[in-house]
Formats: sequence, C-alpha cells, structure tokens
Amino acid sequence: MHATPIPTARRNDAPLAARTYSTDQAAAALHVRPQTLRAALCRDGHYFGVRPIKRVNRMLAWPADAIDALARGEAV
Repeated sequence: MHATPIPTARRNDAPLAARTYSTDQAAAALHVRPQTLRAALCRDGHYFGVRPIKRVNRMLAWPADAIDALARGEAV
C-alpha cells in the first residue's frame, strides 16, 4: 500500500485545509472588500489572526473554518 502525501503550499509547506475560500469569497463572507484582506495581510501578516496559504498559482487560500468562525464573531 502506497501512502499519498498531503498537498502543501511551496512557500511555507503548510498543509492545505480541507476547505478554503478565495480572497473574494472570504471577503464576501466577512462583508468587507477583498482589498481589506489583502491590505491587512500585507501590513500585519494576517487578518484578525487568520493567515491564508499562498498556493503555487500565487492565489491565496483562506481556511474556511477560520473565516466562518470570524464571521460568527468567535475568536480565532
């Protein structure tokens, strides 16, 4: 039996979450503009404690469970 490796992002080798949002989807869930997420990431390295994974195609993958928790007002 051959073990299948977990897909990882190249930059930080963090495993990809099972479900992720694009920046546009995450912004819609949080009722903010996508640029708000990008600016916070550039400025602080996170958006209220949520750090996205940078995919190989240079797009950001925001962990859906953390975004949903943030939208509900829960601490991340």
